[in-house]
Amino acid sequence: MPSLIDVMLEGRQVQQHRPWPRATVDASVWTFAASELAQGRWSLLGLWGEPSTVHMAIMDGYAADIVVVSLDCPDCVYPSVGKHHPPALRLERTINDLFGLSAEGLPDTRPWLDHNRWGVRFPLGNRINALPKAPPYRFLPAEGGGLHQVAVGPVHAGTIEPGHFRFAASGETVVRLEERLGYTHKGIEGLMIGASVESAAQLAGRVSGDSTVAYAFAFSRAAEAALQLVVPDRGIWLRALLAELERLANHLGDVGAICNDASFALMHAHCSVLRESVLRASNTAFGHRLMRDIIVPGGVTHDLSDEGKEIIQMALDNVRLRFPALVELYDNTASLQDRTVDTGVLNPALAKQYAAGGYVGRASGRSFDARRTLAYPPYDDLRFEVPVLNEGDVNARIWIRVREVEQSLSLIDQILDRIPEGPPRARAGQLREPREGMAIVEGFRGDILVWLRLRDGRVERCHLRDPSWFQWPLLEAAIEGNIVADFPLCNKSFNCSYSGHDL
Repeated sequence: MPSLIDVMLEGRQVQQHRPWPRATVDASVWTFAASELAQGRWSLLGLWGEPSTVHMAIMDGYAADIVVVSLDCPDCVYPSVGKHHPPALRLERTINDLFGLSAEGLPDTRPWLDHNRWGVRFPLGNRINALPKAPPYRFLPAEGGGLHQVAVGPVHAGTIEPGHFRFAASGETVVRLEERLGYTHKGIEGLMIGASVESAAQLAGRVSGDSTVAYAFAFSRAAEAALQLVVPDRGIWLRALLAELERLANHLGDVGAICNDASFALMHAHCSVLRESVLRASNTAFGHRLMRDIIVPGGVTHDLSDEGKEIIQMALDNVRLRFPALVELYDNTASLQDRTVDTGVLNPALAKQYAAGGYVGRASGRSFDARRTLAYPPYDDLRFEVPVLNEGDVNARIWIRVREVEQSLSLIDQILDRIPEGPPRARAGQLREPREGMAIVEGFRGDILVWLRLRDGRVERCHLRDPSWFQWPLLEAAIEGNIVADFPLCNKSFNCSYSGHDL
């Protein structure tokens, strides 16, 4: 069976791409890669476009080998990956929306991000405004006697991003859910074009606000790979501290919010207090509650003082003191367990097929964690476990978060004890020739991928892939057979990002 390296040898390797190889291949190799994805031997990490080229990042899950294969499509047509491998469907629909590149044989050709509100078609491609507006969006039909539709959103009650959910139900039981997203499209990839590295890092940190650290981390590592920029040791360890603080705050908030959607507001209140304590400690230590714009190419902009270290340790002590009692309360509340156990079950086979990251994948048996599998520094020098369960229900996704809270507490302790002295940042030099870099960083939702090309010190092209691209479709599968009233609970247990998905 050909390996990923064998596939690379079939193509023309791009020498300036780091750290993983990229090769331009022909249509037969591209289609072969799609078939290997369909057979489950490889995993799809990303699929994105340029005006006349498509790129696909692939991983061999057993060897953790990663390659990027590229296909030139001067006629704006390329063989569909989604035809063979469903996780690629929405990515290919998006490539068409943004660049006007058509996936030949794509089973679903409806637009995805384009809601007929941009004023142009294919805004990043070579055929801008070449076609009239797309026809009205049509949801897929559901057949069966006695079915009715329930339309939810895109505007929701409470503070939540917009997304439309179209349910086909038999009585209270969901037969099919179809999502319609794209309402928070911000044109991030267009804004990246021509931006300086510094401005692009700021844009990356604004793709999804609750993952601003992870996105800045991923972008910076991609830029550093392209520039071959070495980050000082102190900057490396401070980045991990920031990432774990972000993970800790989000998991604490999620545990409470999921319980709140099961009408158990007490957990929500107490978990919110703990989350707030972490955010306040982050603000004191780094000058921003969400730690936005702290990670930049070359290191970090804000060093950690002794006072900041002490404040963070106090916040950790508070979480250690109070969180175990909340976990016990959750585990011993029968009415709450009745709502979460066996609800919204995600089949492990689907989690594997979609290469689902984060707590969604790990609650359904997929053990991938970029911190361990790809072992980027300083995680290659830290002790931690990756919790994995197989039940795949709301309860399992809560328990993965609980265990990851415990692991983040341990990781932050190790980082604070071992953080080296020295400068927190190195300055990048200017390079005129084109350079390409890619990075994968573990955010609290899962793996975030950033690929970029730099030319003359500016971004020529940048693609940012949120883990939610591969999690949103799985929510549709997990809700089937559940009652409509359990959708908020299932939805929150996934907690996919609208903004991160909508670019």
